[in-house]
Amino acid sequence: MDTQCGSTRKPWNCEGESGPGWMMADLGVSLLVLAGTVLACEVARRASSRLLSGSAYGAYAAELISTLQLCACTHELKLLGDAGVSQPPLLALALTYATSVVQALTSRGATCNPSGACERFLRERGSGSGSGVGLRTGARVAALAARVACQFAAAVAARAAVRRVWAHGLSDLHARHWASAFRCASPIGGAPLLEAAAVETACAFVVHAAALGARSLREGYRVHAVAAVITMAVYAGGSTTGAVFNPALAFSTQFPCSGGTFAEYSLVYWMGPLLGEMHVHMEGLQSKVSYGCNQIYPRCE
Repeated sequence: MDTQCGSTRKPWNCEGESGPGWMMADLGVSLLVLAGTVLACEVARRASSRLLSGSAYGAYAAELISTLQLCACTHELKLLGDAGVSQPPLLALALTYATSVVQALTSRGATCNPSGACERFLRERGSGSGSGVGLRTGARVAALAARVACQFAAAVAARAAVRRVWAHGLSDLHARHWASAFRCASPIGGAPLLEAAAVETACAFVVHAAALGARSLREGYRVHAVAAVITMAVYAGGSTTGAVFNPALAFSTQFPCSGGTFAEYSLVYWMGPLLGEMHVHMEGLQSKVSYGCNQIYPRCE
């Protein structure tokens, strides 16, 4: 692809900046890529659901496909944001909200998040009782490990897939990103490490708490309520860490970027969300204990 100023077809202008016309074209192509990603993943989900009906592997296939969808769509949104195409901020937030709603409606029970998978494991473990609990716990640990493995495998696959799409140069933005060897920078490079970790912890806590509190709502309301909270968390913490609060998603979108070491990324994007989720779980347990105590002893503090 010729990128010189004297070429007949220039994917970007000689100053290296995209004008308004190019930016709208970039946005349009990215929206088509997002729609195509969701459509392809939905076809794969339905096919796997039929082929693996009644099999334990069906849940793992849904986890793999839905996590791939989440990571691939986030890659495209991140590219738009880094290039300034999804401006003004209201547009970026609208895209985040819409993507969150679509993800929730199409996930088919998949958590797409190692933190969420751990929360589900702890919740199911807390409800277990009777004989054979140890055996069931062992099976649940194996299922948790398989889910998390599927999520990270999907994260790697999504990163490779979007790069193949970008390499085709479907838009000026894609062509520029391909020409830069898919270079990106992590936002944590400009923030103190502990502050970045605290932001990820806080975002994970808020989102998990909202999802827990919204379980009593009808699905139509619950999906939009949680998507709104995710959008607010992205608005609040996006400039500091990108507000990922998902270890698998961060492994796909943030770990390949410059600006930090593997240990720093692990602390911020892995430990932060896990601590936030664990805090929500502990708060839930404390609420149950307090409720049971008040039921038996009304004056229990």
